[in-house]
Amino acid sequence: MSKPLVSAQVIKRLPRYYRFLGELERIGTVRISSRELSQKMGFTASQIRQDLNCFGGFGQQGYGYNVMDLRRAIGGILGIGASNPTVLIGAGNLGKALTVHMDFSKRGFKLVGIFDKDPKICNTQISGLPVMNIDMLESFCAKSKPVCAILCIPKMAAEKLVPCLIKCGIKAFWNFSHYDLRTTENVIVENVHLSDSLMTLAYGLNNLE
Repeated sequence: MSKPLVSAQVIKRLPRYYRFLGELERIGTVRISSRELSQKMGFTASQIRQDLNCFGGFGQQGYGYNVMDLRRAIGGILGIGASNPTVLIGAGNLGKALTVHMDFSKRGFKLVGIFDKDPKICNTQISGLPVMNIDMLESFCAKSKPVCAILCIPKMAAEKLVPCLIKCGIKAFWNFSHYDLRTTENVIVENVHLSDSLMTLAYGLNNLE
């Protein structure tokens, strides 16, 4: 049976729901209405109900949503409980920061390997994981079978490496390389352009009244 088609906009809002519900759970909130949730998140109550109804709906009329149950359900939809084996390519400043500060295990991923081509970085450790030479990538993938790759490498390097990674079984890319990858039938891509976000902020500042 095929899964229901859900728009990309709805999917992109799910992590925000998950995060806000986590904050509510931490302060002891047991239940919340769509109206109250809309006031905290900046979405309309109608939008929230429509988003959640894409997955069957979780509230009860006159009661609202149980915060813990709804967060757990959204976490299941997102696949938070999975441990998708993941490799990180590029152990420079950004790659190191992601390894140290991102708790992959709480977001559905398990970092199993770090790779770089710089001999000064190879054979060092980051958060207990050794940084391996990029030449070992194919043999490592054959053995450990990662399904996701985090790209923290220059654009040209990513362009050359991506086909090899796909052949090695990589099905998802978290891409910081500025090389715009496209999602295909068998490959999922999340392109991250920090500079785009900053320029969007610049536009907002430039248009303040």
